[in-house]
Amino acid sequence: MIWRAAAVLLALASPLHAEINIQPVTSPGGIKAWLVEDHGIPFTALEIRFKGGTSLDAPETRGAVNLMTALIEEGAGALDSQGFAAARDGLAASFQFRSDQDGISVSSHFLTENRTQAVALLRSALTKPRFDQVAVDRVREQVLSGLRSDAKDPGAIAANLQRARSFGDHPYGSDGSGTIKSVTALSRDDIELAFHEAIARDRVTVAAAGDITATELGELLDTLLGDLPAQGAPQPPDATLQTKGGITVQEFPGPQSMVIFGQGGLKFSDPDYFAASLLNEILGGGRFSARLMTEVREKRGLTYSIGTSLAAYDHAEVLMGQFQASNDKVAEAIKVIRDEWAKVAKDGVTEDELANAKTYMTGAYPLRFDGNDTIASILVGMQDLGLPPDYPKTRNARVEAVTLEDIKRVAARLIQPDDLHFIVVGQPTGVANE
Repeated sequence: MIWRAAAVLLALASPLHAEINIQPVTSPGGIKAWLVEDHGIPFTALEIRFKGGTSLDAPETRGAVNLMTALIEEGAGALDSQGFAAARDGLAASFQFRSDQDGISVSSHFLTENRTQAVALLRSALTKPRFDQVAVDRVREQVLSGLRSDAKDPGAIAANLQRARSFGDHPYGSDGSGTIKSVTALSRDDIELAFHEAIARDRVTVAAAGDITATELGELLDTLLGDLPAQGAPQPPDATLQTKGGITVQEFPGPQSMVIFGQGGLKFSDPDYFAASLLNEILGGGRFSARLMTEVREKRGLTYSIGTSLAAYDHAEVLMGQFQASNDKVAEAIKVIRDEWAKVAKDGVTEDELANAKTYMTGAYPLRFDGNDTIASILVGMQDLGLPPDYPKTRNARVEAVTLEDIKRVAARLIQPDDLHFIVVGQPTGVANE
């Protein structure tokens, strides 16, 4: 499963290089968006997200939203696939359409001088996609090729097992790309239905950054999105995490095993989420000083890399990690992880660990707010998480307010050694199903 929410939160974990002013905008037609104006370069980035994503698929048409999303720019209105690409390139514009389990994202940027034409072209894609059969067949084969490749990839196999074990019959329980059988059976009617169910105004989040004013953005929103259907298909229900503690082994030939491990997480809206984020950073974050990296890699040389992440999906919350190791080292690595899980649950963390994690989360960060495309994407993520526009200004203070006692309390609440489940794909020595 793609940890989109976790990635958004990582970006939000970083202070801004320079203060940005986020303006809430409402179009004359009532469409809401957030804007960061920057008139230094005649360029605008626009990010649109439709909530629902591949989770809207019916079981019998699994993969329809994924295939539909890949086909949106394969011709629209009077333009076939080649004509649409030529028109886009002629405007020096960029459109990217992506889907995940919780939404469909449309990322675009365009020059100010070509804004009107670029928006008109994007509007045609969002209101009049052609879904020509020749394009359907070509893109379908690309998806099928990826699925055939995944069937031979231990990482993809492990991810599919993790989904199924964790979420069962819920849409989160299977690959949003579908199966070879389901994708092969998809008709053009299935794709059109997926489009009409997914692309609607009742589930849209929008942000813009760059050379555009609030008034201009309001007019753009009505032009671009005003004619979309008012409502789409119902959103899926919340998922219940079904995985309990233990080990699931899937035989796969090779010298190494792929391991995914996890348990339940916390909602982003939970008052303890910031403490949980700091705890995750200490336990399995990306730094070499994280406990799992230290114990599994540095001290014992059992793997090259290991990490964990809190993932707050729209309908479920998990704490997940993964690593890859030689078959003869998997058993020891699992034991070390279990031991560290139990230690953190019982004892919490040290003052030095908390101080270092705070320093990292409030100061040592990648340059996430250094471009309009990135800013627009982060603003959409903030809205989806229910954050206020001033969040970047107050976020670090919330991190600094977390105490050692908070971490210990949250560790006892969140970290559940008995619920930690391992998916192992490979031929591990001394590891069996539990």
